[in-house]
Amino acid sequence: MENEELLQEEEASTLTLTDENGVDTEFEYLDCIEYDGKEYLVLLPLDDEENGIVILEIEPVDEENENYLAVDDTEILDAVYSIFKDRYKDVLLFED
Repeated sequence: MENEELLQEEEASTLTLTDENGVDTEFEYLDCIEYDGKEYLVLLPLDDEENGIVILEIEPVDEENENYLAVDDTEILDAVYSIFKDRYKDVLLFED
């Protein structure tokens, strides 16, 4: 039973997102962070060998759907990443 629960937990932490060109990419869900009245997903691409995280803004469409938008503003990226690093400073090792 424990292995089944672990598998479900692992599946729940993996997202497949499709970009505007129809290309699917799998990500590991790391966190959802609220900053300046908006929510941002912190994700790790599963096929990225450099282990770079991705931060996407959550844009609600309706009660059941949402879009994920690329964040170009470096101030927002830095602020959300700083919050993420602070939350996980005792769990993860960060390279700056």
